[in-house]
Amino acid sequence: MKNPGKWLALTTGLVTLGTFVLAVMTPPLSGPFCTTGNCFEYPYAEIASRFPRDYWWMFPAMFISLLFVSLLSLIHNDAPAEKKLFSRMGLSFAIISAVMLISDYFIQVTVIQQSLLSGETQGIALLTQFNPHGIFIALEEAGFLLMTLALFTAAPAYSWKSPLGKSIRVTMVCGFILALLSLASVIYSYGIMREYIFEVAVISIAWTQLTILSFLLAARYSR
Repeated sequence: MKNPGKWLALTTGLVTLGTFVLAVMTPPLSGPFCTTGNCFEYPYAEIASRFPRDYWWMFPAMFISLLFVSLLSLIHNDAPAEKKLFSRMGLSFAIISAVMLISDYFIQVTVIQQSLLSGETQGIALLTQFNPHGIFIALEEAGFLLMTLALFTAAPAYSWKSPLGKSIRVTMVCGFILALLSLASVIYSYGIMREYIFEVAVISIAWTQLTILSFLLAARYSR
């Protein structure tokens, strides 16, 4: 394929943007953001009716993680020799993030519904995405924090000398800073009872950052 970097970046940006829109169209039916009056509550034994509608966005979300690792591989390959330590660290964090997020989403789409239909509800409350302080939320928080950290770490691979390089580098840095500020703000306001408020914030930050960065990289590799 001619100019694979351009097409990888474009694909990453378009898939991320589309998945973000799909996720926004599937608002949570539990926890602090549920305002419909039909909110699911512990022990979440009645969520079987929400499959597969509330899970569709997880399939492209898993693909995003694979694209993200590929994008960091491209950045590492493109980095000058003296900057490859930074890009290699970024790629390492990207791989950890991808493993966490793909595992998290794959468990949701392959374990939860089958267990509910089989009457095996023990432990579901801790695993399901409908639990605003469950394992699913915690893994997403960690996975998306690592995604922003991966880009932050790899940012020195790009030079400040050109306007486009400067835009790429600023975008790679800002996501992690915004994620940390968001985490500090949520902890200050809610303490340990933050439910999924930070999870929503860090996903929004990470996917917005990745979308913008992907289109900037596509422009760079088009030259």
